[in-house]
Amino acid sequence: MLTVISYDIKSDTRRTKIYKALKDYGDWVQYSVFECDLKEQELLKLRHRLDTLLNKEEGDSIRYYHLCAECCRKIERDGGTMPKDLSTVIVKKQR
Repeated sequence: MLTVISYDIKSDTRRTKIYKALKDYGDWVQYSVFECDLKEQELLKLRHRLDTLLNKEEGDSIRYYHLCAECCRKIERDGGTMPKDLSTVIVKKQR
């Protein structure tokens, strides 16, 4: 099943770990957004891995959007370019 995963992580270090974990399971399509085609066991394993990296007390969050086959056929994309595959996430929190 296609699962879109978005994340909002406060710490640069934790955000990089989340990015690296997700990179093992899917495609980086926008900053803080991955598309992952996962079997149920893979999803459970990924969710457990990500949960160990979160700091919920600091406000970290991850959202999972599960798309059915019909929903996948309706996906549209206008403009933009795919993010370049980087070894670390370069998104920095502005102050």
